[in-house]
This record gives sequence, C-alpha cells and structure tokens, in this order.
Amino acid sequence: MNYYIIIPTYNEEKFISLTLQSLVEQTVLPKKVVVVNDGSTDNTASIIQSFCDKYPFIHLVNKTSDAIHLPGSKVIQTFQKGLETLDDNYDIMVKADADLIFPPNYFETIIQHFQSDDKIGMVGGFAYIKKNGEWILENLTDKDHIRGAFKAYRKATFEQIGGLKPAMGWDTVDELLCKFYHWKVVTDETLKVKHLKPTGANYNKTARYKQGEAFYTLGYGFLITSIASLKLAMRKGKPLLFLDYIRGFWKAQSAKKPLLVTEEQARFIRNYRWKKMKKKLI
Repeated sequence: MNYYIIIPTYNEEKFISLTLQSLVEQTVLPKKVVVVNDGSTDNTASIIQSFCDKYPFIHLVNKTSDAIHLPGSKVIQTFQKGLETLDDNYDIMVKADADLIFPPNYFETIIQHFQSDDKIGMVGGFAYIKKNGEWILENLTDKDHIRGAFKAYRKATFEQIGGLKPAMGWDTVDELLCKFYHWKVVTDETLKVKHLKPTGANYNKTARYKQGEAFYTLGYGFLITSIASLKLAMRKGKPLLFLDYIRGFWKAQSAKKPLLVTEEQARFIRNYRWKKMKKKLI
C-alpha cells in the first residue's frame, strides 16, 4: 500500500529535521512527503530543502498566511495546500505534525492494520512527551482516539468524510464521521510517537475559546459540551479552562455559527457520545 504524508509547518527549525529523519528511516518508506512551509521566519525552509536534495520523495511547498496561530483552521488550510500538489495514486493519506519522532516500524505497522480489515478507515499510535527525563503518555484523550498530530486515513474513508475540515475540532469530527459511515477507527498502543512540543504550547486566549466553539460546531449540545469541557480541563490540569470552553460554546451559539456536520450527523454524534458516557458509568 502506498502512503502519502502531508506535514504543515511553521517555525519548526528545532524539530523538523528530527521528524523528517524518522520518516526516511521507516522500514516501509512513504511514496511522497509534502512539507508545507507556512511563511516560517526561521531556518525551517532551508532544513526541509536539505532533505529534498537528498531524498526525491520529499517535497517542499511554500505558503503564506497570517502569523496568528489559531488551532485547526490554519493548520488544515496549510494541509490543503499540500493536498492540492498531490495526485490520487495513494492508498493511505497521512497528516502529520512537524515536531514528532516516529518509531522505524510505525508506517509498516499502520499498513498491516489497514490490510487486515477492509472496514478499518483510520489508524494511529499514541503520543509520548518527555517529563523529568522520561517519555510518558500525553494523556489528553481517550485511548480510542487518534491524536491530530498523526492521522492515517484509508483513501475511501478520507474521500467519504470529505477530507479534513478547516476548523478546530477537525480531528474529532473526522473520527465521528468515520463511525457515521460505519468505518472502524483503530489505535495501536505499541506505536509510541515522541511528541517534542506539548499540545497547545502556542495557544492563546482566543484559541482557548475555540475549543468550546468546536464542541458547538460538532453538534454536541450544552450538556455534552459541559461534560467534555470539564473532562478536558481536568486532564490538562487547568480546571479554570472549563470556563473558557463554556464561554466559547455560548459565543458560537449566540453567533449561530454553522455546524461542521449535518443535522442527521449531529444527532448520530450526540447519541454516540451519550452511549460512550453511559458505558463508562456502568
């Protein structure tokens, strides 16, 4: 199976070489790697270019956009720019961050999962961060969720869910739509990806409100949003984030923000979320 990787990047001179080095050391190499440099002001572009000169399957695409860091929309717009440069001769599409180190067997194992069952639509490993000299699980989500830092999609799944939505919540709605269309989402605990920069390190106040807005646009409704917000704030060890998330939800609701999903999909998502919550209580 052929796999293509798109890496949106901005000012990642500290990490991008480590990410690309881990990709060229894969036991099954990618067919194409497109690194989209979104107006970096450091040496990111020249580091990527040095890999392009050595490895013909790595390509650099330059893009310019506003300097403000908004999680979700900006990164997916950058991803889209990379997607536009690719043909459709792939079996697996991968969106990856520019601050990761993949284990050498990562994509070989991902391919084996896809080959094992035609109904598997998405596969991913787990993110580990360095704390006190040790690599520990970055425990921000449930074990059945694939982190936005490394998403691998079967081609048919990627097309059916309509690609990636340029908004915060894109890395949740993709999995919920997978389930809506009866695809399986698989996580593999043996695949430990080193995440060199903790999630949300660059997020500002606006971005924190965006999380609540994301819950609204996923069609969660207020009650599910409250539970999800509390859980996420506690997992991050910052209980007061709960208030930012709720404010973000109310702001989106009063502005009548369009949902990322249809009304039918929103109903499915709410039912799915309630079922998961009830399971945990039993």
